[in-house]
Amino acid sequence: MGEHFDSPDSFAPRPEPRCATLIGPRFGMIIALAGRRVDAIAAKQLRFSPALESVNRVRHRIRAFLISQGSVALVSSAACGADLLGQQEAGALGLRRKIVLPFGVAKFRSSSVTDRPGDWGALYDAVVNDLKAGGDLIILRPKEDKSAYAEVNHRIIAEAQALASQLQHPVTAVRIWEGQSRGEDDITEEFGDCALKAGIPVMEILTI
Repeated sequence: MGEHFDSPDSFAPRPEPRCATLIGPRFGMIIALAGRRVDAIAAKQLRFSPALESVNRVRHRIRAFLISQGSVALVSSAACGADLLGQQEAGALGLRRKIVLPFGVAKFRSSSVTDRPGDWGALYDAVVNDLKAGGDLIILRPKEDKSAYAEVNHRIIAEAQALASQLQHPVTAVRIWEGQSRGEDDITEEFGDCALKAGIPVMEILTI
């Protein structure tokens, strides 16, 4: 699974480490990131509340994590919630950034960004335009939509590994979620599994 990261404001219970590889202080880390979108208004189970207080709490935890790892680059997708918060904080810290999208910019915006509460559209547009200008926006366009998000997970890991080789820095994956699977089709859980299979340690930031 993954090692839990506690930022100074995290009051969640500390679980036992979930990764066999325990890691000490890091410097010059490449971060592969994936996590929960904010919940829909009528969500039956709380995973990542769209309330501003919750969003800002997770934002703070992500920033603290990036700083604690001495991060130099971040690779993720750009859905509302964890992805865009990670991209925003990485940009504010001056990190190299890459985005991997399964579909074209407009289709992804409507299906994974603006369909949930919050003003995520403006942030998405700013991040995508910034990275597109620098050649760091990757669009996969898979043949089948049902496998699209799993392909994104694998490409995020591959791009992080490529940056690690280029920049001569190690890679850590971070999974941002409530701490438990929502079932067989849980893409956030699959991201962590994908990273571990690639020999990459996984850390976790809680959204609750």
